[in-house]
Amino acid sequence: MKMNRIAAPILGMQMLIGLAAVPVVAAGKSQTLTGEVSDAMCAAKHEMAGKAADCTRACIKHGSKYALVVGDKVYTIETSDQSALSKLNNLAGAKATVTGEVDGTTITVKSVAAGS
Repeated sequence: MKMNRIAAPILGMQMLIGLAAVPVVAAGKSQTLTGEVSDAMCAAKHEMAGKAADCTRACIKHGSKYALVVGDKVYTIETSDQSALSKLNNLAGAKATVTGEVDGTTITVKSVAAGS
């Protein structure tokens, strides 16, 4: 009987530790998303008159982050890679394919290419 009283909490603790590791593994999976390059402030609804690309670039200059609009979802793009930032700037307002790790509504970029 004493063995069961000790074994049950230890077994329960092992199960909790095992389950806690599952989200970490799932969050680290690379995904490829295709959508329109925008900024996190405006997303799909640009407030500035004119082209979406001009609005996106203006918002980026004022501190907003790039975003990828995929259907009705908006993913904030995280990257400090100058090559990726340059591609995002060139693709502002256009379709792009972004590969990276998705965590909720944030994508940490591995690569950026023109979308098809």
